[in-house]
Amino acid sequence: MIAALLGPFLLGWPLGTPTMAGICDKRAEITGLLKRRYEEAPVALGVTNGGGLVELLTSENGETWTLIITYPNGLTCLMAAGENWESIVAQFGEDS
Repeated sequence: MIAALLGPFLLGWPLGTPTMAGICDKRAEITGLLKRRYEEAPVALGVTNGGGLVELLTSENGETWTLIITYPNGLTCLMAAGENWESIVAQFGEDS
């Protein structure tokens, strides 16, 4: 399902274990492919209430980005991907 939505981005993606959450494999396999193919590297991370590690990877110029999650069992899944990432400075306490 997600492969159909992301079409061109996933061409040639080495399928690990497809799940409802996305395309999954070992973290090193997914991050390695993102580094080689899209020159993406982690720029932000957080821990979910369930203990998963969510990471945002982007290319240096922001041309591409990918959101992945690594579950406590070690499985890493692609959650979302796109183009034209732009970082912003958080303005806490101010109206947007």
